[in-house]
Amino acid sequence: MGGGRPGGGVRRSPAPLWLALALAWGARAAEGPGAADGEAGLADAAEPCGAEGWAQDAVPPGAAFVAAASYRGPGNNDTRSNKALPILLWWSGSLFPHFPGDTERIDCPRGSCLVTRSRRVARHRRTKALIFYGTDFRAYEAPLPRLPHQTWALFHEESPMNNYLLSHPPGIQLFNYTATFRRESDYPLTLQWLPGVGYLRGPAVPLAEKDEWRRKGYGPVLYMQSHCDVPSDRDRYVRELMKYIQVDSYGKCLHNRELPSERLRDTSTATTEDSEFMAFIARYKFHLALENAICDDYMTEKLWRPMHLGAVPVYRGSPAVQDWMPNNLSIILIDDFESPQELAKYLDFLDKNGEEYMKYLEYKNLGGIKNQFLLESLERREWGVNDMTLPNYLNGFECFVCDRENTRAKEEQEHKKSRGKIPAPRPHIAQFKHMGCPMPTPGFGSVEDLSGRDSWKEMWLQDYWQSLDQGEALTTMIHHNESHQGRFWDYMHEIFLKRTRQR
Repeated sequence: MGGGRPGGGVRRSPAPLWLALALAWGARAAEGPGAADGEAGLADAAEPCGAEGWAQDAVPPGAAFVAAASYRGPGNNDTRSNKALPILLWWSGSLFPHFPGDTERIDCPRGSCLVTRSRRVARHRRTKALIFYGTDFRAYEAPLPRLPHQTWALFHEESPMNNYLLSHPPGIQLFNYTATFRRESDYPLTLQWLPGVGYLRGPAVPLAEKDEWRRKGYGPVLYMQSHCDVPSDRDRYVRELMKYIQVDSYGKCLHNRELPSERLRDTSTATTEDSEFMAFIARYKFHLALENAICDDYMTEKLWRPMHLGAVPVYRGSPAVQDWMPNNLSIILIDDFESPQELAKYLDFLDKNGEEYMKYLEYKNLGGIKNQFLLESLERREWGVNDMTLPNYLNGFECFVCDRENTRAKEEQEHKKSRGKIPAPRPHIAQFKHMGCPMPTPGFGSVEDLSGRDSWKEMWLQDYWQSLDQGEALTTMIHHNESHQGRFWDYMHEIFLKRTRQR
């Protein structure tokens, strides 16, 4: 990868991780018949481990792996006993979607697997995949050495700000399978905040009632944020916008107005679809909907909730947001305006011209949702949002990984039986577009305009570029077959010295 950074020279990444994994997988597939069998044999039992939480000696799966109850999944014709199934380990155990136990059998379309959050089987040869939660993944805590027979799967539906390591090629390419908000990921979660088409068709507060609300002294624009100092630097923009139009801000960020009751002032109420809270904010004509980070397809309730209520989102977030909108005139994009002052003029115009304002709500009319891409994407989605009749996306991704691992096992067996005539399966490696998000930029103005001690600049630009270094360090450690996690900072220091010499 080539590129630059503020204050730095040209960067050069290590050799592609897919090459190292391809060599490792090819060697694995070429081993003797016993290497891929479902027997309870152990792989490298005496080899030391470097990550906290790994057993120092690999142990065979316990009785729970043989007697685990079946997950109520789509089902299949897999007749293998539990002790012959591949194991998927939720390395981020807090996300394990089966309770109350630690282990479960899942029956997916292409075959069955055992899933567990018990790290005692981390090094077992039947443990074929490790599933990580992106928010919890830290390069300096990654399980090492990385075993050649195992794939890594990433689940990350949350903000890019939670882990910028995943926004750089060396970070995302550590993984084989991905479930992220990006449509390009292996198991896309793009519409995770949109329950369905019906959610968009909810009735809006009548325009006359909104106008009456304005006459009582409320502003045309609502801002409701209590998470300040985020990568998108949204408060800096909103602060400038407030100079030109009345913005009622009820959250902790730029707070200038109190909610009408103590109950509504409870932040736990404001984060739900509480009926009283929703009725209150629905009276506003415009909602400032600024995501906490900028990335393609990262869209949250900040966008969909005002659309559900019949307010017009004034949006900054996913640059590709229009791809998902119900029609061509349903939101106002902040970046379409040269300045906050120009945006304020347009909002004031719509506030005073009801007929023009109502054009932004025509998608709520019968047949008003014109976007076939949106409709087809919702129709194809196999998981549900607040719908107990459909699987959740954790179980869905689990089955996705299970199916891929069963397919890979069959392809490896075919390769061995053919004595090399059939090629070994090529590893699937995540690509930059599965998550990659751009460097944070100021919400208003440019980096050059900020003081050297600006808190946003010191926090988020540093975090973004240090995350690249961490991804490069971990990738290099894997290439070197490192087993001691404590050496991570030595690798980071080497990267720092190389960058210093490049200046």
